[in-house]
Amino acid sequence: MSVLFNPVTAPLIQGALRIQSRLRNITRRDGASGLGNNALSARGRSEKAGEVFIVGAGPGDAELLTVKAYRLLQTADIVLFDWLVDQSVLDCIPRHIEKVFVGKRCGKHSVPQQEICQRLVALGQAGKRVVRLKGGDPAVFARTCEETAALTEANIPFAIVPGITAASGASAYTGIPLTDRSVAQSVRLMTAQFQNPEKEADWASIARSAERETTVIYMGFKRLALLCQRLKENGVDANMPVAVIENACCNQQQVIAATISDIVQHVAQANMTGPALVVIGHVVNARQSVSLELLNQSYEKLAI
Repeated sequence: MSVLFNPVTAPLIQGALRIQSRLRNITRRDGASGLGNNALSARGRSEKAGEVFIVGAGPGDAELLTVKAYRLLQTADIVLFDWLVDQSVLDCIPRHIEKVFVGKRCGKHSVPQQEICQRLVALGQAGKRVVRLKGGDPAVFARTCEETAALTEANIPFAIVPGITAASGASAYTGIPLTDRSVAQSVRLMTAQFQNPEKEADWASIARSAERETTVIYMGFKRLALLCQRLKENGVDANMPVAVIENACCNQQQVIAATISDIVQHVAQANMTGPALVVIGHVVNARQSVSLELLNQSYEKLAI
């Protein structure tokens, strides 16, 4: 009997035969050792090492999650999430997976960072597959190093999965560029919340670069008046453009653009409550007309 060689199906058949052979070998080995499938499963569960994935949830919109982040959310035993993780992201987590809030926010009930670290270690030692879900990107103002230090000390394996940081997301969803060849050749990311509450930023340095640099301030909403005051005291033009972006990349996104001399009044009139990013620089006047309708189109509308 002759067999015709098909260049398309031949590799598939060969691959299937290799898999079949490996499965046969595994079955023989398990049988020889006297361990059935049930015994193997029981032993695996009892000896399973815990693992922690520190995952960036992005700036809001669940469709901005990375594919890897989404996959890990589907396979976790438990998810510990922050204040800034949007509900649309939490809705991506299957119902059977335990979700625990461990957020921190100024003026609100907060879970101390030391307690979060202790929980991660305890869950890892219990053999759990843990997703530590952080708003934005874990590498940007997320206190990730404190958590990885605790995991390292406890000898618990971990991995970090990046997310879109709030500055990038807000830029895309508002049309305010972070850099522009004509007005800003660099961007500075900074936080207004310091370990020492009395500490402040290097305003002199920010002021010197203000004409050619964009400054994005995370967690600066409550200190907006102080930020503007310090910039003017250090010589920044009172007409310097500034934008406050509340709930970036979410359905409740709101943008107020003004100058450092009057932004506080405009924000007060808009009844903003945060969380919000503060963007300072001439890029605010280079804002592009982004269509939020296009960004918010559902898959159902696009389906053929």
